[in-house]
Amino acid sequence: MNDSYQTIIIGGGLSGLVVAHKLKLHNPGHRFAILEKGERTGGVIATHSDQGYISERGPHGFLDNCEESRQILTETGLHLESVKAPLIDFVRYVRLNNKLNLIPQTPGKILLAPLIPWQAKLRVLAELWQPFLEGEPTVAKWVDHRFGPALLPYLDAVYTGTYAGDFDRLTVDSVMPGLRALEKKYGSVLRGLLVSLMDKRKSGADKTPLKMPAMTSFAKGMQRLPEKLAEHLAAEHELFLNTTVTGVHPLQNGWLVESSRGHCRSKNVVFAVPVNSALQLLAKLDPNIPETSIPSSWIATVVFGFKESVKLPPGFGFLAPEKEQRFTLGALFTSNMFPGRAPAGHIVFETLIGGRRHPERLELNDGTLASMAFEDVREILDLPRQPAYTKVLHTVGGIPQLERNYPRLLAWREKFLDARRGLHICGFGWDGIGLNDMMKHATRVSESILNDTGTPRPGAELKGIYF
Repeated sequence: MNDSYQTIIIGGGLSGLVVAHKLKLHNPGHRFAILEKGERTGGVIATHSDQGYISERGPHGFLDNCEESRQILTETGLHLESVKAPLIDFVRYVRLNNKLNLIPQTPGKILLAPLIPWQAKLRVLAELWQPFLEGEPTVAKWVDHRFGPALLPYLDAVYTGTYAGDFDRLTVDSVMPGLRALEKKYGSVLRGLLVSLMDKRKSGADKTPLKMPAMTSFAKGMQRLPEKLAEHLAAEHELFLNTTVTGVHPLQNGWLVESSRGHCRSKNVVFAVPVNSALQLLAKLDPNIPETSIPSSWIATVVFGFKESVKLPPGFGFLAPEKEQRFTLGALFTSNMFPGRAPAGHIVFETLIGGRRHPERLELNDGTLASMAFEDVREILDLPRQPAYTKVLHTVGGIPQLERNYPRLLAWREKFLDARRGLHICGFGWDGIGLNDMMKHATRVSESILNDTGTPRPGAELKGIYF
């Protein structure tokens, strides 16, 4: 390592790689180094390939509705390698009463679908007159208050699929800040959405027709994304693997970074690691940090392969809310989503186990996990007794759970960074847990470094809810 850099990036996951990519693209002379404690880049993104079956230990893809993500694909040429599964063409299911209940793709079809009784649909409209719910309510409490209890199993499925989380612990201010802001400003989410839509039409700012996004991956799996971003980084010059950062200290005109390779100086330091890894280092800089860790959920994936004589239901897969008391959280119909994920003449799907509610299930041995997962889905998917292929995969990182006090942590970050020029914080769990969240905020961090401006402050964005 050199003695000094313009920017040190702590972490070689997606966020760190995006920051490095942007710096190198827009200022090739910018001296930076990524310090990654592991032996590979990519962080929680990890594709598993075995005997012609391709599956994921981490994220299975990302939606194509984020401008920053689309731009990164174009800059790297990955837009030519991407494969997409449009949400409008692929149905999703919620497992209720041991049946697969199809979730339509558009609001109009959802309204007409027999998912909840008509009385419950009218209760949803009563949201217009519900009072603002004070405090820091959980997602379950907030949805019940604003829209009624009939929607709870479906929202439970959403947050099981997104966070492997517990919507009785996740807070609405943390996971849906945009909707919460509308509630506070207009006294109603529905009223706020209507006003926002009308304002856009009046201003002419929204001329693009409303369309459903597509799930995006790559022919050989999600690992291709970090591989491509790291492709042009010089090893032992710009990218240092197996390098653990042990401390960051302020200097008069920059920062001193201590690592297992020694120490170096830098004008800028980017914490681009998962939130809990960052908090361990940040606590040394500020003893008044409000949280030194946040909860995480872990999952296991059991991959099943069958001959093509087995037919999966059409669509992406299904999720099971907690009230169903199933062993699996749901299943992803991988062969339906992306081509080439199984050898010729075979199909593959993946079941998910564990999560925030049932970490004890991950203590079972792989054989027990596989057999119990198979029994849980065998009848509902009309499967023969034995799969042609079975593999148990464990995630390489936990999923941050945005529960109580998470907004307070973000507020602390804003004040903390305001007082420390050249310091930036992004990464898994800081501004959401989606790959789009990470690529968007990492892009903004790189822009602030290149323009020598303060740390960007993401606002409360409205995000679509997808199963």
